[in-house]
Order: sequence, then structure tokens, then C-alpha cells
Amino acid sequence: MFKPKFRLVLAGMLSLSLLALAGCGSSSTPAPTNPTPAVEKVLKVGSDIAYAPFEFMDEKQQATGFDIELIQALGADMGYTKVDIQTSAFDGLILALQNGNYDAVISAMTITEERAKGVLFSDKYFLSGQYIAMKKGSNIKSLEDLKGKKIGVQLNTTGQYAVEGKGMETKKYDTTPDAMNSLLTGGVDAVVADSPVVLWFQAQNPSAQIESIDAKSGEEFYGIAMKLGNTELANKMNASLKKLMENGKYNEIYKKWFKVDAPKF
Repeated sequence: MFKPKFRLVLAGMLSLSLLALAGCGSSSTPAPTNPTPAVEKVLKVGSDIAYAPFEFMDEKQQATGFDIELIQALGADMGYTKVDIQTSAFDGLILALQNGNYDAVISAMTITEERAKGVLFSDKYFLSGQYIAMKKGSNIKSLEDLKGKKIGVQLNTTGQYAVEGKGMETKKYDTTPDAMNSLLTGGVDAVVADSPVVLWFQAQNPSAQIESIDAKSGEEFYGIAMKLGNTELANKMNASLKKLMENGKYNEIYKKWFKVDAPKF
């Protein structure tokens, strides 16, 4: 008559043993963990992507050009995992930068005292100047010869300032290519713009019967614009720019786009 009770006791002991074993097994197996995703470090850059050979869209509608390759190289050297290029009209870039839309602006932007009141410029990275583009046979020899003529410029550029500084009126366009195309169709008699852009347009339109001359308005230097007070980014940008100029990377990019070695300045 004690046999059933013995079976119950034995069953209880076995159940406790199994629970104990299960507890031991669970404590030796580490709980699954999800790896922490890597944080992407992004440099947000504003640019007017309509200014070949500095920035323009290729056949795949991807931003390319001298400025684009340079800022990508600088971003990589500074440790950014991505350089996010965002396009905007040149006239609105500084305001967008001041509003925090971008970390930096690279857009063939000439360093001027007036602009430096609103942005923090990097060290200079490109030497440029103004050229006068005209139809062949126009007999224009200097800026003074433009008096009384229809002169095309890009809005809020040093080309506009050079012409208006001589007391002459200008016809303003959103982009330099727009102004150059107006020259082709007779909308203006001449265009004053940055020399590399004028020469690039001529090279891309060999049958257009365009010629150009140096406006002799002085040397200009481009800079990368950052928000006033952002000295941390500016210091890093300048250090990387110096490094790329010293190790040959800058000259490699320059030669790719302009077919000659970069000038010393």
C-alpha cells in the first residue's frame, strides 16, 4: 500500500532535478545581443551644381567636378563616412549655411571682405580671375570697351561686381552657362565670369565662334565657407587642405580637371 506514495515522491524528485538542470543550462548560455550599428558621420555641403568644371551633373545626374572631388577628399581625410552634396542657387548658399542647412559650402566662391563678414572661410584653395567672353570679331580689348554694351553676369558674383564697379549696368543670370548661352543667341554682347568657367564653356562649344580675354580685374582666390564661429571645423578643414596640397592629392585632382599642374600660391 506504500507503493503509490513512493512513486509520487520519486516523480517529484525527478521533476525538481529537471528544473535544476534547466536552470543550470540557461545560466551558461549568453543572452543574444544586437550589435550596435555604426554611426554615420556626414558632412553636409551646399553647392550650386551648375558651374563646370567646378561642380556640375554628369550623364548619370551625379555631382562631379573639381570642387566636388576636392571636398570628398577633404571629408574622407577628416574622418567623415559620407559627404552629402546638396544643390542650391548660388545666391542662396550663404543664407542657407547661416541657417544651419549645411556644414560647409564649396562652389567656386571667391573670398571677399564682404562675404567674410557673414561666413568663416577656409584657407584659399584656388587661384582665379575674371575673363570677358564675346563673339569673335567683337573687338573688345578691356572692361572699358564694354561701356554701352549688354553685359551678362551671374547674379552676386565677382564678375557682376567687376563690371558694376566700372559704373556699367549688367544683365543678371542665375548661372554662368545661362549667361553664356545668351551670348550665343545674341541676348548679350559679352559675358564677364570666372576664367576657368569661360574657358571650359569654350572648350565644350568649339563651333560657337566665341573668344575671350583676361579682364585684368585682379587675382581672386576661392575658399570653402563655413558658419561664423565654427572654428573647430575650419581648423580641421585647413589642416586637411594643407595635407592634400603637400602629399600631391590636390595636384592630382587639379591636373585631372585643368590638364596642368596646380599653380603655387
